[in-house]
Amino acid sequence: MILEVTKYGNPILRQKGARIETVTPEVKHLIADMFETMYATKGIGLAAQQVGKAIQLTVLDLRGVEDRPSTLELDGKPADVENFMPLVLINPEIKPLNESVAGPEGCLSFPELYGDVVRPESIAVKALNEKGKPIEFRCGGLLARAVQHETDHLNGILFIDRMDRKSKNEIREELDMLQAETKAKLEAPRKK
Repeated sequence: MILEVTKYGNPILRQKGARIETVTPEVKHLIADMFETMYATKGIGLAAQQVGKAIQLTVLDLRGVEDRPSTLELDGKPADVENFMPLVLINPEIKPLNESVAGPEGCLSFPELYGDVVRPESIAVKALNEKGKPIEFRCGGLLARAVQHETDHLNGILFIDRMDRKSKNEIREELDMLQAETKAKLEAPRKK
């Protein structure tokens, strides 16, 4: 089922997600719905907060992205990113491995808004997969950026929080409009 993507201004985007202790049938169903929603909206990642659930769950799929390369290491050896997708991360923990670099980012909760964000070029990741089994990998490029972006969501941090002042000021007007629109929609049912 395609779920509604929460937009900037919805307070759930600022909530830190609760850890998932067990992969229940409900969690599995949510994972399936999140993938369907992400594909329908042409995203490469989607966090639970973006579909109204404050839990530590994100889905990613970078297959087909050719203009922004990714690297992946499993057990210390290079691996094919395409074969590693689609990816489910539950309770992810990330550790930066090198210097930070600026790169463009967008977000399904901020339609048509983009800006440069500085993040570590490569990271080490520990998480559980969709079966509740531990996974560990190192990644770089777009995959590292996407994992960090989604992990931020799980902690109530948005990509605009990581923009420098100049980049954020360039989209300030659109941000304010989106936030006001979202808040108005949230309040509308209460006024009936």
